[in-house]
Formats: sequence, C-alpha cells, structure tokens
Amino acid sequence: MSASQIARLLRLMLCCAFAGLSPLVSGQMATNLFSYTNLDVTIPDNNPDGVQNSQTTTGLAGHIVNLQVTLDIAGTGLGGAFNSDYFVELVNNVGGFAVLLNRTGVSSSNPFGYGDNGFSVTFSDTAADDIHLYQDYSPSFNPDGQLTGVWQPDGENISPLSDPSAFDNASAQQTAMLGSFDGGNPDGTWTLFLADLSAGGTGQLVSWSLDITTVPEPAEINLLAMGLVAGLWFLRRWK
Repeated sequence: MSASQIARLLRLMLCCAFAGLSPLVSGQMATNLFSYTNLDVTIPDNNPDGVQNSQTTTGLAGHIVNLQVTLDIAGTGLGGAFNSDYFVELVNNVGGFAVLLNRTGVSSSNPFGYGDNGFSVTFSDTAADDIHLYQDYSPSFNPDGQLTGVWQPDGENISPLSDPSAFDNASAQQTAMLGSFDGGNPDGTWTLFLADLSAGGTGQLVSWSLDITTVPEPAEINLLAMGLVAGLWFLRRWK
C-alpha cells in the first residue's frame, strides 16, 4: 500500500470515529424498551410472601437517566382483582428500589381501599398524579375494568400491612420512586415482586416492561476522544 493510500485510509477511519464521537459528545440519550409478555403468573391470594418475576437486560451502554415501567395485572376468577390488595416493588442487582403499588386507596377514611379490577398502567416519576389516590383524578378503565393511564409510582416505603392511618399522607411519603435507579448500570437483573395482602379478589401478572433511557459515561467519551487525538497526530506525522 502506498503512502497516499495509507493517508486516505487514516482519514476515512478518523471520519468514522468522529461520526461515532458526535452523539457521545452531545450527551445523546438512547431509549430501549424491554417487554415481558404472556407471563400469566398467579399472584397468591392473601399471602405476604408473594411471587416474583426476574428479567435480565444486556448490551446497554452508559448510565440510567430515566426509567418508566408498565404493568398489567388482570383479575382472575369470578371475583376478579381487588386493587387495594396489591403491593408491587421493583429492584435490580445494583441497588435500585421503587414501590410501584402499595395498597391503593387505603387510608384511615377508606380502610379497604379501591376495589377495581386490576391495572394496565405506565409508571413515571414525571406523571401528574400519584396512583395511590387514583380515584381522586377522574381515572379511566379499559373494558376489562383495569385502571389505565400514566401514573406516578405509589412510592410509599412502608409495610403494606401497616394500619390504614399510615397511608393518610400518601403523596407526601413518596420516598421509593423510579428515580432511585438514575445513575446506575442499565444492564443486570431486574426483579418485580408482587404480593396480595388480603383475601378475596385474585389476579395474575400478565406482562410488564422496562423503558430505559441512558446517556454515555464520561469515560467512554474521553477514551474515544483520546483515540482521535492520537490518530490526528499520527496522520500529521505521516504526511
């Protein structure tokens, strides 16, 4: 290969590298959706030990800057679900923790909570309203009677077996939100734990999903930038 051909090859490689560096330098976000469907996992009735479903994400770069979760719990049997029965939390293997549902509607003035038939909802910290009090916000339901829409997680990190009065300040007690995952590694094992804390209505986990938004790590940007600088230096020396 001649010197001119090598120089052209180096220029081409640098152009490709600059194209790869551009989104990193600008902090470009990437969003990936992981959906887990047709699960049909029975949630044991009146059993605090509950059930869990674990899933693994791989191949994601950078760190988490936003996380949304969808959840589909459907009623089963003649009685269907009873929404205030449910406690649902999400954890991952690097320390994140969020309470998605914690006995919706329960309070000292409504010790039995809400009796609707399941959930088909999306959780986002930036949603307008807290799901714990969803009946206060003109909620919508699908033909199966499941709550729909986009809601803030319940976020109340208290025992679901607490006295109903412990839930009276629900919106002021949102300490276990999806933001706890921000800054963490998007790759790893994610576990959804579900428990039914009262006898009567029964349900199952039909599906759930993770909508993960990431940005590149500073180290990734620095490494590529150093490689480009070295390439430019070598090209000048060669010429």
